[in-house]
Amino acid sequence: MEEALHDIPLYREFACLDLGAERMPDDSTILRFRHLLESQQLAPAILNLINELLRSRGLLLKSGTAVDATLIAAASSTKNGSGTRDPEIHQTKKGNQYSFGMKAHIGVDAESGLVHGVVGTAANVRDLTPVDQLLHGEETQILADAGYAGIGKREGLKALEVTWHVAMRPGRDRCITAPILL
Repeated sequence: MEEALHDIPLYREFACLDLGAERMPDDSTILRFRHLLESQQLAPAILNLINELLRSRGLLLKSGTAVDATLIAAASSTKNGSGTRDPEIHQTKKGNQYSFGMKAHIGVDAESGLVHGVVGTAANVRDLTPVDQLLHGEETQILADAGYAGIGKREGLKALEVTWHVAMRPGRDRCITAPILL
């Protein structure tokens, strides 16, 4: 986030920060702010308020949700106030590359692209684990990448009357052959 505030003008504008400002928030300030939001349980309340405003203006259509997760890298020496590693920061492997950090799981309105659900977990948590927290319950279709394979068979999600659209795993598409036209 610290780098994004320096590199992306839209983020600075959103945070009401000027690039020429004397002091930009550093990673420890941002981390303390995150822990404050968590301790006071404000993040879900803020997201619910924003979503209610969007709903009242007719901007959330609620017929479909796209779910995805992204890694948020952290330095491997990240320490909290007590001098120990943050228990939510872990190592994970994606492909042949190891990463250290957290994972942001996001539920987005498929039509408008507006976020309606966010969950932060350790990086080693599977993409499909918190998916029930990303759904609002009114969707008829859910779109996901290959990290969500088998999601429709999970207990608690089988009862949902939705159509799951999950992308094929890489490599599986090589098994599909098309007829050769001469």
